[in-house]
This record gives sequence, C-alpha cells and structure tokens, in this order.
Amino acid sequence: MSYIEQNKAAWKRLSRSTRIATDEECRNPMAALDPRGWLPDSVGGLNVLCLASGGGRQSILYALAGAKVTVVDVSPAMLQLDLREAKKRDVQIKTVCSSMEDLPTLENGSFDIVHHPVSTCYVPDLTPVYKEVARLLKDYGIYIGQHKQPTNLQIAAATGRGEYCLGVEYYHRGPLPDAAGAMYREKDATEYLHRWEDLIGGLCRAGLWIEDLREPYWGDPSAPPGLKAHRCRYTAPYVRVKARRRPRTGDDGKRLVVS
Repeated sequence: MSYIEQNKAAWKRLSRSTRIATDEECRNPMAALDPRGWLPDSVGGLNVLCLASGGGRQSILYALAGAKVTVVDVSPAMLQLDLREAKKRDVQIKTVCSSMEDLPTLENGSFDIVHHPVSTCYVPDLTPVYKEVARLLKDYGIYIGQHKQPTNLQIAAATGRGEYCLGVEYYHRGPLPDAAGAMYREKDATEYLHRWEDLIGGLCRAGLWIEDLREPYWGDPSAPPGLKAHRCRYTAPYVRVKARRRPRTGDDGKRLVVS
C-alpha cells in the first residue's frame, strides 16, 4: 500500500474524532484563525487555500470571515466534514480531493493566502509541496504553515525519570519506524521526518520570504513524566511559519497589505 493510500485509510478512521470549528470559534473566526496577528485585519473577498486541511475547522472559519475558500485534502472522509459543517454554518466552500504534492486543477497565482496546518509529515518530499504553494500564491501572497519539528519525531523512548531518548537518526530517510515513545504520531499513518533545511530552506528555495517563525509552548511545569505536557518542556512539538511569495517579476503590482 502506498503512503497516500495508507494515510487515506488512517484519516478515514481519525475523521471520527477530529476537531471541528466550535460555536465559540465561529462567533469570532479571525481570533481563532490568527492569534499571532499574521493575517490582514479582514480576509473578506480574499481567495484562501486551506491546504491538506480537511476536517471542518479552518475552511469554515475562513468562510465565516468572508473569504472565498478552497480546501484540499487527500481524505474524502475529512472533506465530508468540511461540507457537512459548511452546510450547518450556511457558508460556501469548494473541496478538492487530492494530495498536496500535485494540484493541477488549481490555477497559477490564484490565492491570496495558503493556510497549511500540520500535514507535511505525511509526504516523503517537501519540494513538490512547496513548489505548488509558490505556484498557487499571488505575488506577495501569504503562506502560514505549521509543521512537526524533527526532534519531536526523533524521540523513540522515555525513561521513568523524565528523560527523552532519540531513537531515529536526524538524517533518516523513508517512513518513520514504529516507536513506543512516539507521542506526536497518528495511529496507522505513514509519517516522514523533515529536517530544518527541508522545512525552512525549502520554502526559501521555492520562492518565498520567511517573515516570522514561532515555536508554540505546549508544556506544563507541573506535568509529571509520561505526559505530553511534560515532554513539551524539553522539545517543542511544532513550528509555525509565516512566509510571503516573492514577486515573479520586477513589477511589485498590488501588495497584500497586512497590519
């Protein structure tokens, strides 16, 4: 079974428990989408691509905020959640069932924003993903992505004293092996470790400027060993990145203004 088919099957099961947009988030969608202030004050009328983002959350929040939303996901089950929640919230979205690596039905330079929640760990090579992001964004368009940090995926075991052991090589290639200490892995999914030169350098090589980078803190000083909140005191599970598409020519054209 290919990694795409394996992950389709995994996310069909995970779709039963995925987090959809809550009533509270829907009352103030911009606050839920943009706690860091990376987006424009308003996304009304902007074309937004929710990339590998099925599940009934980001697409719904952007649509409620007035954006024209396309959501791409490899999992039909996850996209069904988007369609269900769009009907429930009385908003319009477009869904595309496809891998994030190849999106031939979407036009060049057609999106103001690409919002990309944690998903790059499910593909072996980021080069085609970032190439598609760069192709689809308008000049100066915004990319917001969240990714699993490599050290997070290297941890393979933990001791009772709260020590975390690296069991996967940093330069590991191919699918990640099963590991007892793999807290931030999805059951039965095929995942891949991407190094910083892939995650950040790859964006730059694809034609994007990095504007900000954050490592959200998920730790709890009172958490005992064995819990995620304890482990997060020692290694950040995720990294969030804001980038912008470099202009394709010397003409700046209309720049997407952000506050």
